[in-house]
Amino acid sequence: MIYLDNSATTMPEKAVADEIYRMLTENFGNPSSFHRAGLDANAALRAARSSVAQALSCESEEVYFTSGGTEANNLAILGTAAALGRRGKRIVTTAIEHESVMQSIDELERQGFEVIRLQPDKEGNITKGQLAEAITPDTILVSVMYINNEVGTVMPVDFIRKAVKKAGAPAYVHLDCVQAFGKVPVNPSKLGADLVTVTAHKIHGPKGVGALYVKKGTRLVPRVFGGEQEKKLRPGTEAIPLIAGFGKACELLGDVRETEKRVAALNAALREKLCAIDGVKLNSPADASPYILNFYVPVFMTSQTVVQHLSSQYGICISNGSACAKGKRSHVLTAMKLPDKVIERSVRVSLSRHTTAEEIDAFVDAIKETTENYK
Repeated sequence: MIYLDNSATTMPEKAVADEIYRMLTENFGNPSSFHRAGLDANAALRAARSSVAQALSCESEEVYFTSGGTEANNLAILGTAAALGRRGKRIVTTAIEHESVMQSIDELERQGFEVIRLQPDKEGNITKGQLAEAITPDTILVSVMYINNEVGTVMPVDFIRKAVKKAGAPAYVHLDCVQAFGKVPVNPSKLGADLVTVTAHKIHGPKGVGALYVKKGTRLVPRVFGGEQEKKLRPGTEAIPLIAGFGKACELLGDVRETEKRVAALNAALREKLCAIDGVKLNSPADASPYILNFYVPVFMTSQTVVQHLSSQYGICISNGSACAKGKRSHVLTAMKLPDKVIERSVRVSLSRHTTAEEIDAFVDAIKETTENYK
């Protein structure tokens, strides 16, 4: 199998799986218990929190574990609205966010909040000018993803804090960094973020665990109640095996800048070879994240059928968009105002630090054969 759907999920490292198994079978205590087994589990919890914090260049006490990116996004958005709702009703976001951000904000709109959804250009870009114009004194939240999960566009997230200050707004800055964490340096302080969402299964860790960075002094109202865990912001017995696996995955990240350079070389080769195939059109901009490439396949099949064809005939795994959308028409490509034919026949390839040049070549050969046989 050639796996090129790493934006949906990554294969866990063996060391991560080993750590999860060890925690399940040896260090299985409840970290809130005061006996030896509980204290050992609590030590593992603190160690994992430290590892995630180190990867985020923040303090351990600013890291709150969740069940994944979706829950972290919900907590950040709904928790902010509950905390700051008396100071304003305006929320600024984009039309190309992850479903967990879009649907959380949709719910707030139904509750009476004013929502500004910035529209991208044909390459998926949101400009600093758009952000500056949208953020007003009554804005309480700006929620923007760092790297788009479908086309890889890099957003001007480091500008948001400046725009908030200039407007004199009380807004928290929330960055969905699920596709950025572990691929580019993510430093919430340098980015001017109050809230940052990350998750484990995009960095070769386990599914079912993520984290929300909450800057010191940032007030959120919890969405779940029933315990003292995570300082009451996200109560419930911690999933220690998964959290320990998350910590181990962070330890294995290495130099993300060096890894990005190697992946960028693979992406450049992929772009060049795909563009040599008659009719192929790239949807991702030239300056997109090298880990993601979205393109149009000139065949009569829909993108979902192309995905299934490549899987069954070539053993190649790619996607036709966000896995969370369950095969629905891409809202990202739609917001970019691409032609219907392009939207219906576009696919996403997403690389990881383990992707090889040989896999890229095999994929390009499969696309070439597919376009020749199914035009």
